[in-house]
Amino acid sequence: MPEPEPAAIPLRIARAEDAAEGVRLFELRDPKGAKLPAFTAGSHIKVRTPGGAIRKYSLCNDPAERDRYVIAVKREAEGRGGSVSLVDGARVGDLLAVGAPENAFALDPRATAFVFIAGGIGITPILAMIRSLQAAGVDAWKLYYLARTPATTPFVEVLQAPEFAGRVRIHYDDGDPARSFDLWPVLEKPSRAHVYCCGPRALMDAVRDMTGHWSPGNIHFESFVDGAAMARPEDRPFVVRLARSGIDVEVPAGTTILDALRAAGQRVPSSCESGTCGSCRTVLLEGDAEHRDLVLMPDEQASRIMVCVSRARSGRLVLDL
Repeated sequence: MPEPEPAAIPLRIARAEDAAEGVRLFELRDPKGAKLPAFTAGSHIKVRTPGGAIRKYSLCNDPAERDRYVIAVKREAEGRGGSVSLVDGARVGDLLAVGAPENAFALDPRATAFVFIAGGIGITPILAMIRSLQAAGVDAWKLYYLARTPATTPFVEVLQAPEFAGRVRIHYDDGDPARSFDLWPVLEKPSRAHVYCCGPRALMDAVRDMTGHWSPGNIHFESFVDGAAMARPEDRPFVVRLARSGIDVEVPAGTTILDALRAAGQRVPSSCESGTCGSCRTVLLEGDAEHRDLVLMPDEQASRIMVCVSRARSGRLVLDL
């Protein structure tokens, strides 16, 4: 199924430069100097790359800025080609079709303290959050930024600024699991803080495991690996029955339930499409689901499913749709 078009806002690349090895920073502005749609910390935009793919990228500049959007793109050589097209093919002066900002990773307005955990390029939405909190005079936050090497880590100089002193911990492991940062002392004791984590799936899975005893409403994840990209070699086709209409929808291997439903003309709420926001939570009436999300608690998994990422262990699932 073709990817949905972003709401067309043609923006010009005003600046393009390396933010780290393999990471390219792009500053996007309106060609006529008009104000851009407002955004909040944690927001992302959809960008149509020169190769035609649509990809989501977090906005990492200060949300108070209305004259520009700033994104940082990691060149994923083993990915599906979108980041390579943008990093290798986009130049200053080019126009890109950009969607209006969306936010599936917003700061909870009730929160008074924050623990940020970023892995690699996952720093981008968290950087906007930190800037937003600084502007509001909120200093009850800490950042744990986990990366491989200084050369491959974007925004290190920004985060080492004096105003962030004592609240930022940057850890390098050189790709050696034995040198990974131990987050357990950070997460062992639940507190009033809200935890925001963005990074590789392995990091988010680890944080999910370590915060199982926290209040679920205090734990937030962001991922830009969509459901289709999470396909596994062992995935098999299955059928989804829509209980309200009796329609059977085939879900091939390599296709998400959400995309199969869309192709069948069904509308299901969605946002992140990576199993982290909860927008596509659907009632599961029958069947054995293989849950791949970071939202559902164990006691919910028998009766709910996130259709953007999860699949079936059984040959058929029955959904309350």
